[in-house]
Amino acid sequence: MATGRRGAKADRSEDRIGRNDQPPDGCTITPVPDDPEIEVPYRRSVPLISTEGSTMTLLLTARTPAPTLPKHTSAAASARGATKIYGRGDTEVVALDHVDVDFATGQLTAIMGPSGSGKSTLMHCMAGLDRLTAGSVTIGDLDISSASEKQLTILRRDRLGFVFQAFNLVPTLTAIENITLPMDLAGTRPDRAWVESVIDTVGLSHRLKHRPSELSGGQQQRVAVARALASRPQIIFADEPTGNLDSTAGAEILAFMRHAVRDLGQTIVMVTHDPVAASYADRVVFLTDGRIVDELTDPTPDAVLDQMRRLTN
Repeated sequence: MATGRRGAKADRSEDRIGRNDQPPDGCTITPVPDDPEIEVPYRRSVPLISTEGSTMTLLLTARTPAPTLPKHTSAAASARGATKIYGRGDTEVVALDHVDVDFATGQLTAIMGPSGSGKSTLMHCMAGLDRLTAGSVTIGDLDISSASEKQLTILRRDRLGFVFQAFNLVPTLTAIENITLPMDLAGTRPDRAWVESVIDTVGLSHRLKHRPSELSGGQQQRVAVARALASRPQIIFADEPTGNLDSTAGAEILAFMRHAVRDLGQTIVMVTHDPVAASYADRVVFLTDGRIVDELTDPTPDAVLDQMRRLTN
């Protein structure tokens, strides 16, 4: 648990893959060059995004126009009637039960709830990593509920950033190569001034040439946060970002995320079980049994802890 309070290139292969080729199991990134809109000179498969207990296959396209999807709302992200059901009959589990929620632009919002309350499911559905059974999700003015996998891939690449409990760094790449990897794979040129600003902010300037094995846990998570920020995403989704860190390193990451919102204008949605971590947020949303039951603004650790006790009693 974090202590302290708020305030406190890789080698390119010339291999090509056709549209109908099946990517390997696991967490891979595979450009599909058989589209006239896409210019992809190489294929690369790396574990860039993963979630605990699951694997994903992501199709990464380069220099492709952002998806054209129905307009809906000006909020950073919203859900209406969001429902997620796993299984059928006797094994049916309702992970999300008609959730309505908005996440404001330029704020750090924490999602909390008891184990099994649906907090991670909500975040994954909001981020286009999982699909709803019913209802809708929007990112900015784009309704992603009926988007194709290709559209979701482009959306995640161009408009979203991710930070997970597992650092998900490529072990053979240096810190700076990990930070710029998503843009390198997408074929886009990093904004050097912005990337340098992010690196300075997270305090990694003297560790850029080090590989993950040469960095502490806190430094590795800083690389992961810098990677999420480097492309200036519309929203960063963070799932237990301090879960694998000691209290000191966790407090440093939370302070930086707070700084990214306050001073860099970033929008962050964070799942956490830690009342201290939640106290860094502008707002805390509480879930129980797949439903939003309460929220706090300008939270303190004590207020968050009291609310969690009420939810579990």
